[in-house]
Amino acid sequence: MMSWGISWVNAKVLSSYITASDLIFYRYFITVLTLVPVIIFLKKSFEIPLKTLGLALLAAIFLSIYSIFYFDGTKYGTSGLGGAFVTTFTPILTFVLLVGFFDKKLEKNDIIALVLGAIGTITILNIWSFKYDEIFVVANLYFIYASISWSFLTITNSKNKTTDALVFVFYLYVFTTIIGYFSGTFQTGNIFDFDTIFWLNLIFVSIVSTTFATSVYLVAIAKLGANEASSFILLVPFSAIVASWIFLDEPIYLTTIIGTALTIKAVLMINNKKEKKQ
Repeated sequence: MMSWGISWVNAKVLSSYITASDLIFYRYFITVLTLVPVIIFLKKSFEIPLKTLGLALLAAIFLSIYSIFYFDGTKYGTSGLGGAFVTTFTPILTFVLLVGFFDKKLEKNDIIALVLGAIGTITILNIWSFKYDEIFVVANLYFIYASISWSFLTITNSKNKTTDALVFVFYLYVFTTIIGYFSGTFQTGNIFDFDTIFWLNLIFVSIVSTTFATSVYLVAIAKLGANEASSFILLVPFSAIVASWIFLDEPIYLTTIIGTALTIKAVLMINNKKEKKQ
């Protein structure tokens, strides 16, 4: 999960080379190629029911939408803030969606956690330092939309109960690659002419943070459920903040640290409550 934090830095760097839609294709094409030997090594079958394949396609749509907002958010905003905001706001939003659309019971402790999470969220964005018309700037909106799309991705993946989670993830990436291919512009030049910095960042974001880290996370969703698995990304925020400071010289704001801590506490309250019931 630490690699997810660094992936926000990768996205920021790659945004100066290619477009978001192009990155979706290159990233997940490489991921698919590197995931095949993993599945073969683990002796898993590539067979998947048609209904589950449709679920993977729906998940791919959400992943593609998320990837665009994730990439453009770092392009127009700061990767540290984006990594902190999206990865802490998403578990809270996932819980809200489960309550609103999937009849999950809401208790007093949950309400307290959600209020705490809301305070943490606006603290990360440092809303009170902006005028009203400055709050919804492009970068902030991208990060909000990224959180929404990732929450729907989390819930969609949790509905897979018939196919091995890693195999499901493989088809999810295949569909995402296809979506990236047909939506890409590919007008930024031949990527094989790009420098080492481009390739190091592309390889890291494709193989380390996607083939391995994201796959492990999506597998966890199938094993643990959407609500519990979403808490794994709480390992990401501080690594995103620190990595952005080290590699991009982005400043670390006190509001980002405080807001991140508050949202982490909120998610822990939600998940600890469920663990006690079990």
